[in-house]
This record gives sequence, structure tokens and C-alpha cells, in this order.
Amino acid sequence: MKIHALWLSASIVTLAWSGAAAAQTAAKDDTDASTKVEEVTVTAERRTTNLQTTPIAATVLSGGDLEKKGITTVDSLQFASPGMTVNNFGQGIDFNIRGIGKAEHNSQTLTGVITYRDGVATFPGYFTSEPYYDIARVEILRGPQGTFVGENATGGAVFVTTNDPVIGGAYSGYIAGQVGNYSGVAAQGAINLPISDTLAARVAFNVERRDSFYSVTGPAIAQPDGVGMASVRLSVLWKPTDALSVNFKADYNYLDFGGYFADPVLATNDPFEITGNARQQALDRFGRVGLQVNYVLGNGITLRSVTAYQRGNTKYLTDLDGKSSGPNSNYTFGDSVYETTYSQEFNIISPDTGRLSWILGGYLQTDEYEFPVGTFFIGVPAGAAASEYRLSGTNPKETKAIFGQVSFDLTDRLELQVGARYSDSRTTNHVKVLQYSFPITDEQSARYTGVSSKVGLNWTIDDHNFLYAFWAQGHRPGGLNVPVGIGPPAPFDSEKVSTYEIGWKAGFLGGHLRTQVDAYYNDYKNFQVIVGYPDNPVFGFELNNPNATKIYGAEIQAEGVFGDFSFDLGMGLMHSEIGTLFATDPRGIGAPCNKLTGPATLTCINLGGREQTYAPNFTFNVGAQYIFHVGGDDTLTPRLNYGHVSEQWATLFENTALGDRVGARNVFNGQIAWRHHDFVVTAYGSNLTDERYVGAVNSGLRFVGPPRQYGVRIMKTF
Repeated sequence: MKIHALWLSASIVTLAWSGAAAAQTAAKDDTDASTKVEEVTVTAERRTTNLQTTPIAATVLSGGDLEKKGITTVDSLQFASPGMTVNNFGQGIDFNIRGIGKAEHNSQTLTGVITYRDGVATFPGYFTSEPYYDIARVEILRGPQGTFVGENATGGAVFVTTNDPVIGGAYSGYIAGQVGNYSGVAAQGAINLPISDTLAARVAFNVERRDSFYSVTGPAIAQPDGVGMASVRLSVLWKPTDALSVNFKADYNYLDFGGYFADPVLATNDPFEITGNARQQALDRFGRVGLQVNYVLGNGITLRSVTAYQRGNTKYLTDLDGKSSGPNSNYTFGDSVYETTYSQEFNIISPDTGRLSWILGGYLQTDEYEFPVGTFFIGVPAGAAASEYRLSGTNPKETKAIFGQVSFDLTDRLELQVGARYSDSRTTNHVKVLQYSFPITDEQSARYTGVSSKVGLNWTIDDHNFLYAFWAQGHRPGGLNVPVGIGPPAPFDSEKVSTYEIGWKAGFLGGHLRTQVDAYYNDYKNFQVIVGYPDNPVFGFELNNPNATKIYGAEIQAEGVFGDFSFDLGMGLMHSEIGTLFATDPRGIGAPCNKLTGPATLTCINLGGREQTYAPNFTFNVGAQYIFHVGGDDTLTPRLNYGHVSEQWATLFENTALGDRVGARNVFNGQIAWRHHDFVVTAYGSNLTDERYVGAVNSGLRFVGPPRQYGVRIMKTF
């Protein structure tokens, strides 16, 4: 379901808490011992495999890594992994990997970077700011994951795995609290409950309260509310036999962000002093229940079932123009959207002890958006029927898929992999629109099918060097445009990415240094793009670019541990080039414009050769720490992290005068942690230089990234 008024999308910004998180895993002492880089595992291919011998470009962060880097939500990941960017508009986030992901927020355009939580694909549209707490690991997978993840992973995928209960263990866990500037207070914790020899449970929670970053100078509006968030998770693990395990997890999140404040993109005032004059609201409430069952047959074949149900409501109100005086200073926007998702995946997984291994799977997902009457509006001002656009109705979708992959050892060190996934997607609009008092009914349906394939060759040169090369595809289905004016607009079609990638993973210096190097080339066909309606370009609609877009680049990652000193770094280089496409900028007034032939005029613009949106040419991150032993078992560990994301374009029109250029981001985070037995006291800071950087640009508004935050955290493990 798609609506653009002044190029505003249905959901806009969230500035999530960027203070350092409490320790994510109580069992692990990250200041300990090992003088070598620890082995890292991934679950990208439905098996637990060693990252260094898995043919995929990935950044994997443990719970301890998240704590050390100050990562609490998806926003912060862009400063810890190469080749990615997160542009935060709110409950819907522009999450892009290698220039592919999502640049528009609506229920029809699916994301190109999907997040899985404990094996469950999360909401594909809204509810993207779920906090990270009591985390075992986060896997950031770069490149299309078409075989195992499916149609929402043309750019990549993120797998978030929380800590499981421990059967037969003791009562254990952690409790942590922190205080910080902006009157911030927060607490989180977890406890493992060993119920019997076959049953255990784990309960975890996270709460936070702080004042808003913003003050509002416009008239007739109260000062912004602060942020208030609460999350809880219950996990139950039952393992009655060695062959059977049943893992149940239920999450609930109440996330009140207090509003997403923004002002005109070309404004010169302090971006935290907002001149708007409309009420703000931003509230997400959602829950998820997941059940994973594994059964190992006598011949070693594993049967796996993952079932999930998710339900949420997101409420949003904003000042659409971001100002309190002058022309068009009374635009407002609001929505209250319900989303319900059911998913079922089933896998049959062979043992991996022989020369041949394989996996077969099936997937079903239903997802429905509901826009109740009276909750979605764009108005000047709200309540004026002659100048309002109102929308209500439902948008149900269904996806079915089958997939499989075969791995065959050609020799002891050379492996061939072949995989494929077939997807069948349907989408329907049952929508009523009231546009400037004119009623419009939209009853449309569309069906999209697609195949994503992969062929790869993996060479284990020796115990320390691994090479891989593959060709893979990613598929994203099309969708429906919501009508503006008379008559339903044409749907937009599916898009497909073909990727060619080579990589080298290596270990050096007796296990003290580990590296990953990769290069990729993406051939992006039928790219889905938002342009202006030819006869009414103030509104936008989505169409496909029939000419191929090219995106290519290279990435480097390294981790080193040398006694008490350790470091990690990542770097990404990327070039993107849009195929020939003529379009009218919806921020201007223009004549009809044919997307294939133009002709090029002052208003009918040839976008060919321009950069992909949200595709920075250079990303870089580095972190380092040193453990000082200060007597007895006590340690003092200072750490500094730096992340850089270069300039990027917010629109394909690349109009600097209209604020399309998003500036570079340079963020320093730091902390110093004192460990004494079971206690850790940490002084932390994020955005230490207090850089004022634009976190996103949309609808002529700028959304600034979080300012400097600092505080003290105390944690006790037990």
C-alpha cells in the first residue's frame, strides 16, 4: 500500500537509545584469557558452521562485542560492519547493504535486508527498532541470501540470536543498571531457571527512560515527551531425549519514542531545536511467539520446524512540513497501523559427515496490514476535508516457497554448492481513499513468482586459508500503487539481483590474526524506484527501471588478539550506477515524462549513470582495547570505537540545492570498564565529539542522528 504526499512515507524516524548496553551474556568473561581470536560460528545456511570456512561475507558480533561497541539497536550496526548504512526515519528504517535494501516506507515495497530473530523472519515493514538485550550473537550477512532467506534479502540479512536456557545448569544470569545524561536511567537482566534434567527457562528484560533530545520553539505545541521503553522475553527449552529439542520464545515490546522531530532539510538552526507546530507521537507495541522443534532421526537426518506468530500496532503523528510559519506550514500526518504475521518453515537437513550433504525446506508466510478508518491522514490542516488525503482498509499478502541446497566434495579440499528457491507471492489491496473530498475505491490483486539460484565453488587450501567464488540471485516481488486521482495505477513488477562474488578468508600469526577479503559485482534488473506521477508529480508512485543498475565493490575485515591488546576493523568500497531512466522529480511541477524515451527536459530528468540511493562509496570502522591488570583478579579495560559512513544520496535526482546530499558520518564511541570479581563498572560515551550529522533525509525534512550521550553502568553476574 503506497501513498506519497510531498514525498512523505507512511512511517518516519526513530532515534533509538545509543548509550552502551548492559552485558549481553553473563556467562562469558570478555576480558579473559584467550590470546588468540576465538572461533566464530554462523547459522546462515541452517547449520552451525565456522565463519572462516563458510562461503559468505559476514560480520558476526557476540553479546560481549555488542556491549563493547555500544550497540543496542539496528542503527548502530552501520558503524560496526563494512558496506552497510542505516537511515533512520522511525518505525520504518532504510537498512541497506551494498546499496541494496529499502529506500521507501510502505506496506507494498518489501525490504531488501530482512532481520531474523531466533530463526523467525520479523515484520518486513514496520517495527524495526526492537532493542538488543540478552543477545548471544548478531550475524550481518552481506549479499543476496536468496536460497535460505528468500525474497526479502536481495541486499543481505541480519540474524539475531538471543541466549537460550541452559538445562542442567545453575540459577545464573546478570542484572545491570545505568544512569546517563538527558536524565537517562535504564536496567536490564536475565536469569536462567533449571527446572529439571530435561527442562529449563530463561527470563530477560530491558527498560529505559530518558528525556527527549529536542526542544520545540514553534507555537501551540507542548514540549516533547521523553523516551520510555520496556521489553521482556520468556524462553523455555525442553529436551526430553538426545534426539528431540523444543525451544519456545515469546517477546513483547512497548517502545515509546516520544516523536520523530525534524525540520526543513536546508534549515540552518540547531537541528535539536525544532520549529514545528504540530503534535508528535511515535509508539510501537508488538509481540512475537516462536516455537522451534528439532528431531534427529536414527540416520542423522534432522527434521526442523519453526513456527511464529507476530502482532503489532504502530502509531505515528508528525509535523509534515517541519516549520511553524510561512507557506504550507500546517501540513500534518498521522497513522495507526496494525500488522499481523504468521510464518511456518520446515527443514530436512542431512548429516554433514560424508562427501554429500543437503537441505530441503518449505516456507509459508501471511502478512496483513490494517489501516483503521480515520487513522491515516495527510492534511492542511488535519480535519479540513477539502485539503485532506485519508486512507483506510487492509493489505493482505501471502508468500509460499520451497528451497534446497546440495554440497558435494569434489576432493578433500574442493566443494561444489548448488542451491535454489522458488517463491510465489500474492498481494491485495482492499482500500478506500478520500482525496480532497473525492472518494476512491481500490480493489486490486497481483501475483509474483520468482526463482533465486546459487552456484558456488569452495576451496580449503589449508587449515588457515579458504577461498570461495559464487554466482547468486536475490528476488524481491512487486506490489500495488495506491490511487491518486481517478483510476487505479499500474502495479510495479518484481526486481532481481545477480551477484558475482569471490572471497578469501585467512588466519595468520598462529591464530592471533583473522581476515576476510571479498569483491562483488551486482547486476540489478527491474530496480523498483519512486518517481512523480507524470500528470501530478507532487505525488509519487513506484515503477521499475528496465535498464540494469550496476553495483560493485570490495570489503576487508580483520580481527586481532595479541595478549591483552585486541582490535577489529572493517572497510568497504562501493560504486553504483543507475541504468537509463527518465523521471519527473515529485517535488516540482512538470509535463508528462516517458520513463523509456523521455525526452530529457528541465523537468523530465535522465537518471542514467547516477548513484543508487543510500549507497555510500566508502565505509570504515575500527575498534581497539587493552586490558590492564590492576591487582588480584581486577582488570581495567579502556576501549575506543570509530565508524565512518561517507556521503550518500537520499534521492536519485541528486539535487544538492534541495538537500538530497546526506553528509558523511563520523562517530566515536568509548568506554572504560573496571572488573572486580562478579561486578563490572563501566563509564561509557557515544558520539563523543557530539557531531551533528543528518541521520536521514525524507520529504524535504532532515532527521538528525543522536547527540553525545554518556553515563555509568553497573553489572553483576551470578
